[in-house]
Parts: sequence; structure tokens; C-alpha cells
Amino acid sequence: MKLKNKFIYISLLILFVLSGCAKRGSITGGLKDTLAPVLKVSFPKNFSTEFRGKEIKLTFDEYVKLKDANKQLIISPPMITKPEILPTTASKYITIKIKDTLKPNTTYSFNFGQSITDNNEGNPYNQFKYIFSTGTYIDSLKLSGTIRDALNKKEDNFVSVMLYDVDEKYTDSTVYKFPPRYITNTLDSLKTYSLENLKAGKYLLVALKDENNNTIYNPKREKIAFHKEFITIPTDSTFELSLFKEVMPFYAFKPSQASGNRATLGYEGRPKDLKLVLKNQKEILPIIVSKLKDKDSVQIWFKPLKVDSLSLGISKDKFNKNYIFKIKNQKKDTLAISSKQTGTLNFREQFTLTSTVPLTKFDTSKIQFINKDSIAVVYKTEYDEWNQELKFDFQKELSEKYNIKLMPGALTDYLDKVNDTLSFNFSTRTPADYGNLRVKLENVKRFPIIIELTNTKGDLLATAYSEEKTIIDFNLLEPSLFTLRVIYDDNKNKEWDPGNFLEKRQSEDVLYFPKEIDVRANWDVEQVFNLSP
Repeated sequence: MKLKNKFIYISLLILFVLSGCAKRGSITGGLKDTLAPVLKVSFPKNFSTEFRGKEIKLTFDEYVKLKDANKQLIISPPMITKPEILPTTASKYITIKIKDTLKPNTTYSFNFGQSITDNNEGNPYNQFKYIFSTGTYIDSLKLSGTIRDALNKKEDNFVSVMLYDVDEKYTDSTVYKFPPRYITNTLDSLKTYSLENLKAGKYLLVALKDENNNTIYNPKREKIAFHKEFITIPTDSTFELSLFKEVMPFYAFKPSQASGNRATLGYEGRPKDLKLVLKNQKEILPIIVSKLKDKDSVQIWFKPLKVDSLSLGISKDKFNKNYIFKIKNQKKDTLAISSKQTGTLNFREQFTLTSTVPLTKFDTSKIQFINKDSIAVVYKTEYDEWNQELKFDFQKELSEKYNIKLMPGALTDYLDKVNDTLSFNFSTRTPADYGNLRVKLENVKRFPIIIELTNTKGDLLATAYSEEKTIIDFNLLEPSLFTLRVIYDDNKNKEWDPGNFLEKRQSEDVLYFPKEIDVRANWDVEQVFNLSP
């Protein structure tokens, strides 16, 4: 009997070992943690009144860490001296040490956004708020609305929305000098905002793309939006705010020499109607002024001369100043010509040559313009001095090949240098390679209007201007997905104008067609655009 039991025991042991070998594999950690941390207790407790402390301690059910707290954490009203928030490493505790003097009878809100996450998987404690009042009750009123960009279809993220007290201390310069009474932020994914725990009163509503995170408006760098009328809280209304970047009053910086025949002048604002006078002592020097590409600067071209310094008089609008800048012996700019188009010329374009220095003379007898059959093409030229571009206007033929040959001396720059022999080849396509778009506008409030097509990035691809027409044709378009927008050009200057805070002027209205328009090769697309709100 004992021997039999011993045999059974050994057999079971062998079976167990073999079973274990058969089940070898990787050890898993179980299901992935998808739960956010939970606040177990806070001291003082959340929603406390008559708060007098200098320290707040939050205790969680697991180890947490702070992520992007400098962007995510919104304290309302803002504190001039930022609180210290510890620790910076993973912990079950977060301690807030208040460094600022708290205002009496005021409700404070610490909105952590998504900055509190668990240590292992990064699950956020979404929109956690710690709220207390230095008075006897928690303010409970709220204000909400939406944010959009005044011109572009895509909205900015991390937009601060603020309320300023309108009292005996309020002036229009308040937003440039002082923080608001209340603040919230759209963070990284919201088009809406909600200001909560507000006190009844009269306020100015403002939004800022606050680049330096100081709650003070810097018009040189930041976008602003505002509601023109003051707001009285409580209110059941919602408010849409449109962000824009103001055009700064014109200001010119001190010019600097860029070459032996050129100076550059940086500016703020718009350079239209800018007047420049370059002098060598009392002698006025002839100059050419052009735009420095992709920069807020102009180029001032002058004939080389041996002097120690020159003076530049600058006037535009209310700006009037004279600068003296030094002149050193530097190399002169050299003439080079290139074409903007390579290979194919679209039907909506003009063939364009660009020059490294301004051109002053054009000898068409030294320009040969022929098609593939060597037949001369009738053309006209137009020179854009501001952009240093020479444009060729001619009747384009379908599926044609062209050659433009410039013999030496065809082009002369302002230093009397001429081009070498140049040859440019390009061709056109057939209408089947392009698409046509007809836009039918309905319920246009007023004229004139600007109708624009952009790509998905917001780059302008085609534009039209209408003073009365509601049917707009965009023919021979490169196949693409287009975004369509209409601008009410209220000041009739044929460009979109942003608003101005001090003038209490909103940006010119921009309406977007809600969907992208697909224009394909050899397609005719007709699109109705109802401009009703």
C-alpha cells in the first residue's frame, strides 16, 4: 500500500514538472493601467472659504507627476508672484506654496488642465480644479464662448481669455499694464472657453495669444481679440472672440550698410507710401527702393561713393526721423537674372524674371521670344521695381513650348552693368490638365468683396475682387483641394485689414466656406456659397 502511494506521488510530481515546462513563456504585467489618479484628500479642503493659509497640500491615491504645468496650470485671478509647486518628481503629494498677497473677498481657482498625470502610464487627471475663497462664499457665476482667428481658418491653441474690472481705475491702457481680474485658457485642443467662479460686475472681455505668458498685451508680438461693449455679469449670452495681429504704427530702425552700393532699413507696420531721402551732407543722392524678400526691411540702392557716412531722412504718417549711418569700403552687388518659373508656365501666371539688383533699362531689340516653330511671339513687358521683377505679358497658346533669349545688353542695372547671354525655356499645358471653379455667392451683405482661394496651409493661390458681381470664375486652376473665403473690404483698399484695440475697431469680416473644394484636372466645378450667418 505504501509502495503504491509512493508510485502515485512520483507520477504526479513528474506530470507537474512536464506541465510547467510546456507552459513556458513571457511574464506579462497584466492589463494596462488606463485609470486617472484620484484625489484622496486636500488640506485645506477643496472649496474652502475664509482662506488665510499660505500652503495647500493635495494627496492622491497613487504616484503622480506634473507635466507642462507652466502651460497647463491656469490660476484665476492671476498671481503677480507665481506660487511654488512641489515636488518636481513623482510623488503622492502636490504642495502649493503661495507667495503672493491674496485679495480679500475673492474666489481663486487653480485649474491644472491635464498637467497632473499618473507616474506609470501618464493618464491625466483631466481639468482638475482646486478652488478656495478669501471671503465667506465661493463665487459661482460663469461666462462662456468661442475663439476663432479673424483671418485664418485654423484657430490658435493656448489662447488666454480674460476679464478686466471696469471700475474707476479702468482705462484703455489697462491691458498693456496690468493683469486681468479673471483668466482661463483654451489649452491645446479647445475652440471654446469658460470663465467660472466669477463675481457679479462690469467687465472688459479680452483674449490674448500670450506669447510670453505674462497676461500683459504686447502688440508687437501678440494677437488680441476683444468684445467691443463691456459685459455685465451675470449674463446668459455667449461671446465669439476673433484673434488678430494689429498692424503697428510705422516705425523705422536705424539703417545699415549691406554692400558697397546698398543699405537696408528695417521697419514695423506697413511701408506703403514710405518716403526716403538719402543725403551726402547737403547733396541729395538718387536712390532706388525695393523690398527685401521675406523680411520687414527695404533695400536702398545708391551709386558707390567714398564718404564716411550718409544720412537718411524717413517719413511716413506720423513718423519723421533722420538717421546717420557709416559707410565702409565694401564689395558692390553683381547682376544676376533668374526665372520664377521652371519648366511649366501656368495659364494664370506671367513669365517672370527676377534680378539681384534693380534694372533701369530694357532693350527689346536684344530680346528674342519665340515658340516651338521659331515664330516670334508678340509680348509686352512690365517692370516691378519694388519686387525687382520683369514680367512678360503675352497670349499663351495650349501645349506650346517657348524660348526667351536675352542677348548681352538686353537688361541694364542701375550701376550700368548688363546681362550676359541668357536663355529660358518653358511650356504650357492643355486645358484638360486644369480645372475650373465657378463660385455663386448668395446673400452678400455689402460690396466690395475679396474672394480668395487658399490651400490647406492657408497660402493664397488665387484671388478676385467684386464690386457687384456674385458669380466669380476661377478658370485654369492647378488641380488641388481649395479653401474658399470671402472678405468684406469695408475700407475699399483691396486687402484684408485687422482690427485695432485702442480704436475699438474689429477686423474686416471673413467668411469661410465650410468644406474644402476639390478641383480636379478636366473638371468644371460649380459651388454655391451662402454668406448668411
